[in-house]
Amino acid sequence: MKKKSDGADVLLGSVLKGIFEKKGQNVLKIDLRKLENRIADYFIICHASSGTQVSAICDSVDDTVRKEVLEKPLHVEGLDNCFWVLLDYGNLIVHVFLEEYRNFYSLESLWADAAIEAMEDKMQ
Repeated sequence: MKKKSDGADVLLGSVLKGIFEKKGQNVLKIDLRKLENRIADYFIICHASSGTQVSAICDSVDDTVRKEVLEKPLHVEGLDNCFWVLLDYGNLIVHVFLEEYRNFYSLESLWADAAIEAMEDKMQ
């Protein structure tokens, strides 16, 4: 029996497509659904090698999600400096870092008790 897809799967696929289109690196999906005091169901984390690439990834995610899912982020934070940009889609939050900021803040270790899965570009 085929598993039924829900809106979160479609949103997740569009977010990943936007990230991989602009060559986001080390993309992780953190599943927070089993944590009691979670702020979202999923975090998607990636990094880029320049502020310009961070901005391009965010624009690509925004454009792809608007076209495919017809949603826009509830809130966007960090586009002024592009060191760490957060795109909030409610139950899915996208974090796009410059590599050195990702290493410094290490969100993966803060949420280490959640299920963490490395994501790969299926279009390659």
